[in-house]
Amino acid sequence: MTVVEADGHYVDPFVVQTLYIYSGETYSVLIRTDQNPTRNYWIATNVVGRNRTTPPGIGVLNYYPNHPPRVEQSRAIRARPGHVHDPPRSSDRVIVTLNTQNEIDGFRRWSVNNVSFNLPHTPYLIGLKHKLLHTFSQIPPPEDYDRARFDVTSRARNSNPNATVGDGVYRLKFGSTVDLILQNGNTMVPNNSETHPWHLHGHDFWVLGYGEGEFDPKRDPKGYNLVDPIMKNTVPVHPYGWTALRFKADNPGVWMFHCHIESHFYMGMGVVFEEGIEMVGDLPAAIGGCGETKGLKLHGKP
Repeated sequence: MTVVEADGHYVDPFVVQTLYIYSGETYSVLIRTDQNPTRNYWIATNVVGRNRTTPPGIGVLNYYPNHPPRVEQSRAIRARPGHVHDPPRSSDRVIVTLNTQNEIDGFRRWSVNNVSFNLPHTPYLIGLKHKLLHTFSQIPPPEDYDRARFDVTSRARNSNPNATVGDGVYRLKFGSTVDLILQNGNTMVPNNSETHPWHLHGHDFWVLGYGEGEFDPKRDPKGYNLVDPIMKNTVPVHPYGWTALRFKADNPGVWMFHCHIESHFYMGMGVVFEEGIEMVGDLPAAIGGCGETKGLKLHGKP
């Protein structure tokens, strides 16, 4: 560290590895960012004038953008030998979900394929099981995004005016194999794409691959890991990149798939899958009470 200022006054610069700061003092230092950019570097403060009873203050110096190591870590995670669950060799359906940030009616929202998710007042499980289909949209969400109108490699501010709010669901054939492609793009801030940890309820999925830039449906599946993919229920999609998942729609019910950053989910970054709803048994009365379930007679046991 090169010390250049103390208590608001320039000093004759001098170099230190450790800087002693006494109560009330302030310093400004310069560092040269010439170290390995794929590593992170500890920064620590500690009490030196008496016996320490206070934990040290700790920070991390990170080179930005420091994305390659994060992607490399994701790619390095594979199933342990002897604990591999073989994935289906192919899928019956492919759903591509583009994460974007939009403004709808003057409010900042997150969207998936230009649809910002809102939960309906009546729970999906009850609405579908009891055929209260008027309680949510019967128009399914888009299964891909308009590639001609959205360039995922662009670093410009996303100003897509076509986002809407919706609560439709993806209806999946029970027992089918589904591929989910998480695609990331720019936010409403120029040169900014955020990491999103996506979580699927009711299932584990195979993580087949990660990539940078726009997912190519003809080229990229050839590089899928079908030998020893890890099974997870939460996975990141990295900035300006894509993540490929595969799962079996074999758990009857209605299941959320959403960004696990709570504010992002609240602001619309989520979708819903329905599968085998006719196989779900009687629903317990304890889950009623919201929307049009208030007067509904539910006879199942908790």
